[in-house]
Amino acid sequence: MTADQALHIPPYKADDHRVISELNAQFGADSFSIQPTLTDMPVIWVAREQLLAVLNFLRQLPQPYVMLYDLHGVDERLRTHRQGLPAGVEFSVFYHLMSLERNSDVMIKVALKEGDLNLPTASTVWPNADWYEREVWDMYGINFEGHPRLTRLLMPPTWEGHPLRKDYPARATEFDPYSLTAARQDAEQEALRFNPEDWGMKRGGEHEDFMFLNLGPNHPSAHGAFRIILQLDGEEIVDCVPDIGYHHRGAEKMAERQSWHSFIPYTDRIDYLGGVMNNLPYVLAVEKLAGIKVPQRVDVIRIMMAEFFRIQNHLLYLGTYIQDVGAMTPVFFTFTDRQRAYEVIEAITGFRMHPAWYRIGGVAHDLPRGWDKLVRKFLDWMPKRLNEYEKAALKNSILIGRTKGVADYNTKEALEWGVT
Repeated sequence: MTADQALHIPPYKADDHRVISELNAQFGADSFSIQPTLTDMPVIWVAREQLLAVLNFLRQLPQPYVMLYDLHGVDERLRTHRQGLPAGVEFSVFYHLMSLERNSDVMIKVALKEGDLNLPTASTVWPNADWYEREVWDMYGINFEGHPRLTRLLMPPTWEGHPLRKDYPARATEFDPYSLTAARQDAEQEALRFNPEDWGMKRGGEHEDFMFLNLGPNHPSAHGAFRIILQLDGEEIVDCVPDIGYHHRGAEKMAERQSWHSFIPYTDRIDYLGGVMNNLPYVLAVEKLAGIKVPQRVDVIRIMMAEFFRIQNHLLYLGTYIQDVGAMTPVFFTFTDRQRAYEVIEAITGFRMHPAWYRIGGVAHDLPRGWDKLVRKFLDWMPKRLNEYEKAALKNSILIGRTKGVADYNTKEALEWGVT
């Protein structure tokens, strides 16, 4: 498959259900059960024994499902409405696959019993399944046989239990009182000892040992709690492994004890710069499940405000990234322009960063008097600034020299690793 073929998306929504006929022809209609849902894609339950064969078949079709878009688990034990679910299912794992050539999605699901939480790894089909499966094991305790390194991804290595199980406590007051004994302190200290082998790294080469350096989790260039373990041969970085768990705040677990409405403010903070952009997919999902259709005016307001947050979010990334690479001036441009965007956002929503302004079925209130003048003022200003950013970034010889060819990847690799 060429890059042009991979990126060609038909200008219409293909018949997603064609994949069901292809699976039936290959494996037999008795091999699957179809679950009716509101997800706008076929949801197909397969037996654990057939999982890898089905995934490989979909991956190798003439118009293949080239991307594993998502993989996660669900604790089904407390579910009351079980229509369309296999009998006796207690846990499930789903695989959301995408075909760009078909412009089509499909979801493959596998039912599991609590006493037998084992599946074959899909990392042999899609390499990005590696982290997804580590997260599922971390959160649910579901084992993926053949996984190269099934260890904690989001939780600390000494964490006990699997937090997204429904029987796991959701509040601090539901845990036993915390006490730090001498033995436990020693165990926690020992867990901090760095062993390269635990991270899939080698201690040395043929003639000398490597040096290992922790960048973060708190470092000025990280812009947040983020740790990268660097493997150095002299001054040359030969490998690096990210440790991403410092940003895990348990949003899904918090959602379990919120109402549909009261969870909206939590979505603001999933990406703390995204604001209403994080409200939008959440309220759209709830509205789809509830069959709520909003007026076109609501659609326009939502999209407009999401665009303002997208612009200021991208501006911060652009300024700080170029600053990290070595140029100081652009970050002052971006903060000036972000302030102009925030003036519009604050006037309309009443808040700057976390307005929690969208509602299930609409928005918190209508646009205020004079909003159009503020928006037009911003639109008169911002396009002219793009020329400055083009000179500071796209045509900046220093920036180009320090980034071009670094960690590059082609279309095939992007699809295999789930880069969107």
